[in-house]
Amino acid sequence: MTGDPAYGTPAPHPVRFAALGDSLTAGIGDPVDGGWRGWAALLAGDGTGVVFRNFAVSGALTRDVEDEQTPDAVAFAPDLAAVVVGVNDTLRRAFDIQDLATRLDRVCGALAGDGAVLLTACLPDPGTMLALPAPLARPLARRQRAVNAVVHALSDRYDTVHLHLADPAWTADRSLWSVDRLHPAERGHRMIAAHFHTALAARGRQLGPRPALAPDRPPPGRAASLRWLAVSGTGWVARRCRDLLPELLRLAGAEAVHWARGSGARLDHRAEHALSGALDRLSPGAPATEL
Repeated sequence: MTGDPAYGTPAPHPVRFAALGDSLTAGIGDPVDGGWRGWAALLAGDGTGVVFRNFAVSGALTRDVEDEQTPDAVAFAPDLAAVVVGVNDTLRRAFDIQDLATRLDRVCGALAGDGAVLLTACLPDPGTMLALPAPLARPLARRQRAVNAVVHALSDRYDTVHLHLADPAWTADRSLWSVDRLHPAERGHRMIAAHFHTALAARGRQLGPRPALAPDRPPPGRAASLRWLAVSGTGWVARRCRDLLPELLRLAGAEAVHWARGSGARLDHRAEHALSGALDRLSPGAPATEL
């Protein structure tokens, strides 16, 4: 045990913070020299009193978080663990809310079972962010609402520190978003970090100073933003949607037909039925996290 040699005071235990998820948590939209930073790194601060590991990978699905990130995160033995994922799942042809719920429940259970306090967030749907036409946007919105409902249920079950990032006040502020409209800009990442910091502090888990809201570098100019969108942003969307487009067109066709017939509520009912089944599959008695 280390500490003050004169008084024998033990040194404070550094907080071990693990971040799991996809491009949002990997830091896309918040460039720094040689890579990306992002909200999780901003929340961790300068490393004083915090040991931080970011396991998030751009493009990760919920199954990737469970199969590839969670074992390493559990081995890291975190005190805090962020689990923010699900948007990429909505952009896949084989979207299955019941499978997603089961996997996310296991991820949360594995981390909370070892004593980690969890950080979670509900997220906006890509159709709204990209301002897609209604027949294309509605199926994506329906999927993301289902994902958010699962995350809300798990947030209650595991007593997580939770943010509502699908709220209109967050999605409508263009200054918070990068040019691709799918990832936060630096200011958006800072906003997420600051809100998590406030919520953690309210529960006695403050991580150093509150992250500053003001960007520490000028935003990219229009030319740089368009160049990034052409080189990286468009490719990101194309890679995520490569197996979705035929299915999305089918969904859009069905959406248009149902709404023309006045039977659009049937699609909502099917989604609600699938969501109910997903929620029924969640583990019955996850222990609340002790703070």
